[in-house]
Amino acid sequence: MRISFLLGMLLWMSGAHAQTTFKLTQVPPCTPAGATLYLAGSFNNWQPGSPTYAFNRNPNDGTYQLTLPASVTGNLTYKITRGSWETVETDAAGNDVPNREFTAGQGVGEVTLTVLNWKDLSAKPVARACQSTARRPNVQVISTEFAMPQLGRTRRVWVYLPNDYAANTAKRYPVLYMHDGQNVFDACTSFSGEWGVDEALSQLQQQGLDAVGCIVVAVDNGGSERMNELSPWKNLEYGGGQGDQYVDFLVQTLKPYIDLHYRTLSGREFTGIAGSSMGGLISTYAALKYPQVYSKVGVFSPAFWFAKDSLFGYLQQHRPQPGTRFYFVSGTTESETMVPLMKAVHDTLARAKVSLQYTIPADGKHAEWFWQREFPAAYQWLYGRKDDANPEPLAYSAYLNPEQNRLEVYLPQDHEKGRVEVLNSEKQVVLAKKVKSRRAVDMRRLLPGSYEIRVSADRQQGRQYLRKP
Repeated sequence: MRISFLLGMLLWMSGAHAQTTFKLTQVPPCTPAGATLYLAGSFNNWQPGSPTYAFNRNPNDGTYQLTLPASVTGNLTYKITRGSWETVETDAAGNDVPNREFTAGQGVGEVTLTVLNWKDLSAKPVARACQSTARRPNVQVISTEFAMPQLGRTRRVWVYLPNDYAANTAKRYPVLYMHDGQNVFDACTSFSGEWGVDEALSQLQQQGLDAVGCIVVAVDNGGSERMNELSPWKNLEYGGGQGDQYVDFLVQTLKPYIDLHYRTLSGREFTGIAGSSMGGLISTYAALKYPQVYSKVGVFSPAFWFAKDSLFGYLQQHRPQPGTRFYFVSGTTESETMVPLMKAVHDTLARAKVSLQYTIPADGKHAEWFWQREFPAAYQWLYGRKDDANPEPLAYSAYLNPEQNRLEVYLPQDHEKGRVEVLNSEKQVVLAKKVKSRRAVDMRRLLPGSYEIRVSADRQQGRQYLRKP
């Protein structure tokens, strides 16, 4: 009797944790001979050509099979590709299809699938070109080949300007930096939907819910380099390791350009960074590496699993500055580790006396529609909420004019005079000068390197990072 009971328990446990096999019984006739097909989804951070999730072709009947690793459980969203998003599956007419969904780990042994067409091989007429959804003239492309010297690459960079930017020429604005720029403003450049950040912010302004407004700068991901760039730490299976160079690009190259060419509030108190999935991981890392730059961090469905041990080790050594705001959001069933790891990072940061918001909607998915829905609330909490525990920061702008080797300083309209201090890495003041608004500080005697700028006027103060080439 006891042996029968134990056997029954073993059979029940094996069934409860049965691995799932995906079987492709039909692919388009145009599928190239010898093509490798892949499963890409929430379980592998949407990597379109991961060898771990490659199908095996059965030469006898032409079907393709893939058995999921036993560790992959819970609600999954996915698509089938031939190794890139340019070769993703479509419907028979060549139109994009919604993400497929499946719940793994519930004893389903085999899932049968068919693919109707491929994006790059469909006969979809050129005349049916996508109509851009980016809000004009608010959204502009700064450059399709913006130089990234830290990585030896170029990248398309977008900018969103608030509704009143052109008309109110004396006004300066906070800035939010975002990743995966293809998905931020325009459905035509996204692979699975857009965030609609431009529509969300413009609507908040029109409704009187965002009197200040905000400039948003979005950097396209590097396609096959995405996972490499969005993590400073390596994952043996998926890559990574170029995140240091990527965040250095944001701080040392892109931000100085934005502050020089747009009317920004350059202090850390008015600068934020946000992203989803791998973008959530790199945003968290950027805020920890450069606490003098970012005071607002939006973390959507973060891929902390990618380098969890390295991340927690870094958290112990690099605490954010008090008053930094972190907004965490994830669906409860996105993956088995998503919420527990996000909660662990949240709890670690809580000990550093930062401001935290943590939300886990039950219907949340690892998808752009979810992040689009959650973005307005995150933005309003990060940028619209006053911090009663700290004095109001000085709304100034300071940026290095590299050609003239001068620090240009703009004080608020109600402050005629102020003081600028430059501190070295040992927090020693190496330059101090009283300034008037729209005046410059001579920086020629300052040695190349990294500094902290402290700008004060009356009893208000602001700070920022400065890199002098």
